[in-house]
Formats: sequence, C-alpha cells, structure tokens
Amino acid sequence: MSRAISVRLDDDALQALGRLEATGLSRSQAIRTALIQAADRLGAKRLLAEEAATLEADEDDRAEMMRVADLMEQLRAAR
Repeated sequence: MSRAISVRLDDDALQALGRLEATGLSRSQAIRTALIQAADRLGAKRLLAEEAATLEADEDDRAEMMRVADLMEQLRAAR
C-alpha cells in the first residue's frame, strides 16, 4: 500500500531531485529510488563498521596484520 507524504525541500534537495528527474524518472519514482538507495547505503556502512570492529577485536587477525606490515616494511627497506 502506498502512502502520500508531504515534504519541504531546500535548494540542494530540489536540484538533486531535478537531476534524478532528468534521467527520465517521475518525481515519485525519483524520491522512492533515492530513499531506498540511501537506506541501503546506511545499512552497508553499518555492516562494514561491524565487520571492522570484529576484525579489530580479533587478536589473531591483528597479529597477522602486524606480521604483514613488518614484512612490507622489510621489503620496502631492502630496496
């Protein structure tokens, strides 16, 4: 079920909406697409942050990162 909403757009949002509409999307399609994509990006950022936190807390992974960093430094110094 779709629901109508009302929103006040500032100049930046109006310009962005115009760019989306210029691609051939209707105003409603453009807004729906933008909302869904923005929510997806936020979800992806959250998942990435969770993954990074998990890796940061993994002592074995941290030790491996240090070994790789040391190896890279040795290889750089040998040049």
